[in-house]
Amino acid sequence: MRVLFTTLGSPSHGRAQLPLARALAAAGHDVLVATTPSLVSVFEKDDVRVTTAMDEFTPHTFIPPALLEQAARPGPDGEVPQDVLERVMPLAMSGPMARKLREWILPVAQEFRPDLILRDGMDLGSCLTAEQLGVPQLPTPSGSSNILDPAEVLPGLNALREEAGLPLQEDPLSVVPHGRIDYVPAAFSFAQHLPSSWSYRQPVTVDRRPVLPQWIADLPTDRPLVLAALGTALPMVREMTADGEEEQPPFPMPDPVQTLRSMIAAVSRLEECTVVVSTSGIPADTDGLPPHVHVTDRVPQPLLLESVDLFLTHGGFNSIRESLRTATPMAVLPQFGDQFGNARRVQELGLGREVTDPTPDGITAAVRAVLADPDVGARARAARLAMLALPEIDSAVTDLEKLV
Repeated sequence: MRVLFTTLGSPSHGRAQLPLARALAAAGHDVLVATTPSLVSVFEKDDVRVTTAMDEFTPHTFIPPALLEQAARPGPDGEVPQDVLERVMPLAMSGPMARKLREWILPVAQEFRPDLILRDGMDLGSCLTAEQLGVPQLPTPSGSSNILDPAEVLPGLNALREEAGLPLQEDPLSVVPHGRIDYVPAAFSFAQHLPSSWSYRQPVTVDRRPVLPQWIADLPTDRPLVLAALGTALPMVREMTADGEEEQPPFPMPDPVQTLRSMIAAVSRLEECTVVVSTSGIPADTDGLPPHVHVTDRVPQPLLLESVDLFLTHGGFNSIRESLRTATPMAVLPQFGDQFGNARRVQELGLGREVTDPTPDGITAAVRAVLADPDVGARARAARLAMLALPEIDSAVTDLEKLV
């Protein structure tokens, strides 16, 4: 069986696909990943083929000014909406983005002749590619699938179908005609509009042979251990703009330096805890930090989550799933995109709290509230048990073989 993966965005998108790509490759299937140059390193150590079929993913590539103007139109109070990205993404994903991705992916697919396409949740162009080739396609776990409303993207996709001479669709769920793949059980789903279908157990780790650094192993265990992390997407955007490779994003984006500064100020007040802060490479002022706060560029996050009492997170879907898998309560400080919906869903499910006050005082109060709530810990353990009741990822291979 020949399986084509498409991956774009941040490294977390590729990391979500790696367990599935590994399982398919280990079963003897021919796996080809079509991605951007900056994401090749996510896959290059695995037994899969990789092609840089796409240019780098940037907002300017896919979001024309007219769409931004429409989404960023000030409200009655004159304020620009904070969810501009969330509002504009369905229009972009089903319009210029899908057109460009189909342009890039279709030639690769025509040469590779896949039996199955497993696509990035942001890649709706591969829906059309699959229809043209007559093969099934499924989205892999992603935050984009969580916020995607099929009814909002159907008109744009039908316009592209008409351009390509493909039959128009009436059912909004034609975007997922064979369902979708997730690593979360239905009772804990974060998808707002798409039905649950193929769910498998979230692996504890994705990196091969991860180990905790000794200094973390030596931390005191007589108090709660808190992990605070910024994620990978915001630092990646900052790195692109700082290097002059890309203009400033065409929509409001939070400043990761300021967000990190607020997180560090907040956890510095948690004298009753031990705190590890992962900065993802964002510069941090560590002068004068209290001894209970330990700042580092990166940690093996899924491994460390097995031992922490609370995760102060930006709310990316990878981090959310890793927390569910390790029964880790969360305080979610969302920054952009699907993270706001993820934060609300965490609170709705009783797995933690959304941080609605992003000041150090607000963050500290949310963290303490979660640590003091035994119901959150109990609910997190229930989520882990539900995750453990899912079939292991290797069983996806058999299911996909039957689908093909």
